[in-house]
Amino acid sequence: MQIYGLKNCDTCRKALKALPGATLVDVRADGVPDAVLAQAHATFGDALVNTRSTTWRQLDDTARQQPPLDLIKATPSVMKRPLIAVGDQLFLGWNKDVEAEVQSRL
Repeated sequence: MQIYGLKNCDTCRKALKALPGATLVDVRADGVPDAVLAQAHATFGDALVNTRSTTWRQLDDTARQQPPLDLIKATPSVMKRPLIAVGDQLFLGWNKDVEAEVQSRL
């Protein structure tokens, strides 16, 4: 199980703590593999970009007009976090519903 996020993100830390068998992949340092990113975009669409983040608000209009996958590759911290890969299934975000769904897949 992989958790794609940021090592200093509180939400990612909560997910990592609740899922002790998971490995955190820091998207700033390591990026997200293209195949995983493509699958995540196919599954979640534009919800993959966190438009409520500070990073998003700091982007200029030109950057915001980029396709989501290009934007995430250029600025990984704009991705909604965490992105959790369990086998071939992906989950986005962290709340009680996501936690219950991920736990049921283990």
